[in-house]
Amino acid sequence: QVQLVESGGGLVQAGGSLRLSCAASGSIFSINAMGWYRQAPGKQRELVATITSGGSTNYVDSVKGRFTISRDNAKNTVRLQMNSLKPEDTAVYYCKAVRGSYGYWGQGTQVTVSS
Repeated sequence: QVQLVESGGGLVQAGGSLRLSCAASGSIFSINAMGWYRQAPGKQRELVATITSGGSTNYVDSVKGRFTISRDNAKNTVRLQMNSLKPEDTAVYYCKAVRGSYGYWGQGTQVTVSS
């Protein structure tokens, strides 16, 4: 089992910044990819950004150039730096870790961007 705990969400004005963190614990060996997803009210959960153990990253088009995902393997932490936030970024953000064929989710953290 892998446990994930997110932090760093909150309320921010449009144009502002937030940094989300996700700390992994438990059976963290052989975690390959980690990432952030988000779910807005009435919408499906969508991928925001992922990062592999080797550092390869992937972003949804809507956040490219504004969000940066990073990973600290020594601290078993993945972060999402979010700049130039827009009201449409408002959602619950979830951390996900993939180990083998299993995916593990955090409890989510709310991000609200006011206009």
